[in-house]
Amino acid sequence: MLRPERMSKVSVTGSKTVMDDVVEAVHDCNLLHVTEYDGTWEGFEPGNPIDGAEEASEKLVTVRSIESILDVEDADAGPTRIVTDDALEDELEEIRERVNDLEDRRDEIRSELGQVEERIGAVEPFAKLGIDLDLLSGYDTLNVVVGEGSADAVERAMVDADGVDDVELFAEDGVVAVFAKPTQGAEEDVITDALVGVDFTALEVPDAEGSPEEYVAELEHRQQQLESKRRTVEDELEEVKLDAAGFLLAAEEKLSIDVQKREAPLSFATTDNAFVAEGWIPTDEYTDFAAAITEAVGDHVEVEELQRATFDSHGEEAVRENVGGGVEGGAAAADGGDEEVRADGGGVVMNDDSPPVIQNNPGLVKPFEVLTGAVSRPKYDEFDPTVVLFLTFPAFFGFMIGDLGYGALYTLIGYYLYTNFDSQAFKSMGGVTIFAGVFTMLFGVLYGEIFGTHFVTTLFWEGLFHVHAPLHKGLQPAYLAWAQAWLVISVLAGILHLNVGWLFDFVENLQLHDAKHAVLESGSWLLMLNGLWVWVFSTHARGVKPELLFTVFEEAFQLPFAGFSPLVGQVAIAIFGLGLVMLVVGEPVEAIEFLNVFVNALSYTRIAAVLLAKAGMAFTVNLLFFGAYIGGEGAYHFMYSGEAHGTVLFAGLKNMGPGMLILGLFVLLLGHLLVLALGVTSAGLQAVRLEYVEFFGKFYEGGGREYQPFGYERQYTTDD
Repeated sequence: MLRPERMSKVSVTGSKTVMDDVVEAVHDCNLLHVTEYDGTWEGFEPGNPIDGAEEASEKLVTVRSIESILDVEDADAGPTRIVTDDALEDELEEIRERVNDLEDRRDEIRSELGQVEERIGAVEPFAKLGIDLDLLSGYDTLNVVVGEGSADAVERAMVDADGVDDVELFAEDGVVAVFAKPTQGAEEDVITDALVGVDFTALEVPDAEGSPEEYVAELEHRQQQLESKRRTVEDELEEVKLDAAGFLLAAEEKLSIDVQKREAPLSFATTDNAFVAEGWIPTDEYTDFAAAITEAVGDHVEVEELQRATFDSHGEEAVRENVGGGVEGGAAAADGGDEEVRADGGGVVMNDDSPPVIQNNPGLVKPFEVLTGAVSRPKYDEFDPTVVLFLTFPAFFGFMIGDLGYGALYTLIGYYLYTNFDSQAFKSMGGVTIFAGVFTMLFGVLYGEIFGTHFVTTLFWEGLFHVHAPLHKGLQPAYLAWAQAWLVISVLAGILHLNVGWLFDFVENLQLHDAKHAVLESGSWLLMLNGLWVWVFSTHARGVKPELLFTVFEEAFQLPFAGFSPLVGQVAIAIFGLGLVMLVVGEPVEAIEFLNVFVNALSYTRIAAVLLAKAGMAFTVNLLFFGAYIGGEGAYHFMYSGEAHGTVLFAGLKNMGPGMLILGLFVLLLGHLLVLALGVTSAGLQAVRLEYVEFFGKFYEGGGREYQPFGYERQYTTDD
């Protein structure tokens, strides 16, 4: 789980006369992650595509274009089918011509429809005036300007303007028509000049006759005609889609496979008579892979396992286990030529590429790979933290929300995501949400809460076992020690989490370098982390430490821990100092961050903070609806029955009459939905932050390559 699947680098070496058959066999295996030839081996060049690659690529582009026009989706596929070359020639061309013709017609209709809508928008202001359009232009001695603006401001500007003998304004709903007679010899744009600086936007008078209303009616009639034509064309396109979608998806799949196969030699190293292909496969699959290639082409090709990748870190040169020909050189005669092709591996023929990564997590853990992938895929040579996310993220989340009702809703939301989406990302998020919801329900039972009320405590713990709920969130004055305890517990959880992170880093340094590097670079942090916090929880220098460190365990959990002895504290602070010295010797640059062991652990107190915040929000929502009072023992009680046996905090909307009851139900529903949503944005994000920033930062870099084998998982086509 912590390591990816073991990968082996293999070479396939043989004669060009069987290269096409080898490509077919390798593609059918769907195992080889092909390494690109880097062109550095003397006498070898990248191969050329197999005949027909360009034609298949053009057809593939055509199919995808048609699918885009028709909006074809996977759900439109229908049963699997065989797609022949004749069908790709004849049926595809027929569909292309029909779809292109319909698309051209639709584009023409859309273009004209856009023009009509634009003209309708332009003439609508003139309809407000009620003046025939032919009366707004065509005068010899009058200038007419129509626009939108303030009639008073326009009139004042025209009265004050020079070069205007007479003016008449018509205004309606912010549309103003100015009829002005310029003085003899005045410039043509005298009206425009007069309106400069006025709140007025001129409009172009449509080239039409009759009333604006009639003109708009004509345009709207034309608009209806065009929309009807567009719907007709779109119905025809939908009919084509229903008829051709299955064929198009199958054709796309067949052409994608053809292009993949025909362009494969571009990644090979070739001469006139021979070829060499290299790539990575899971080590456990090597025997089956070699047998399949040999069965397809016999002894005309040699398949060889060159290396088995080891697990090293920091992106440095990997120390790989050479097998088969290895670096000692395995020779394979290239049938049909004089060359001797050597598959020496290790970057001689191909790029010295890092192995691709297949994360090796069991089914329950696998959904959490989406959280790891949100940062980056792990490199082959570093630990995969997904299993730790699986163990800690739901626990952090569930602890912070801790409510049976909210947990049930989260679980249902996760189930919906998991079962109703085909996307692997949505399925994974659904799985993560289910686990988060289950832990939220678990802690909800332990806290005895459902939607912020204590019905679980009353009906389950007190009703069946005659005891209080095992855990308390700490909102009640009587349980203040629990709120303080959660702060301490959060820090302890952080210390454990950080220890795991630095232990991972220790192991990686040990594998990459030696014990000295591991001890100085990672062990130093472990010594500082644990030394400092053992001192914090010791009674040495007790006066400078919060007293709650030594009292909450007894007050909340009835545990007799009151701190480590002063001697243990003195030893612990000495261990911290030793770790700091080791860090200065091993990584002096990092020494300035030595207080991270304190700050990072304190960062986990956000767990307790969110716990109290969410509990407080749920309490407030219930307080507004049910009302609450303070009992004689100082505890808060909701007024479920409307009766108070103590000092009333708030009477409750449900107790204020029918009208307020309706308002109260709205507040209750909306309030709990808000708490539910904020649970994701607060508890969810804070839990993720602790994983990414505090935990991942200790050992994780990411940047691994996805395993992409040469092959295709058929969905729409079949060879049978």
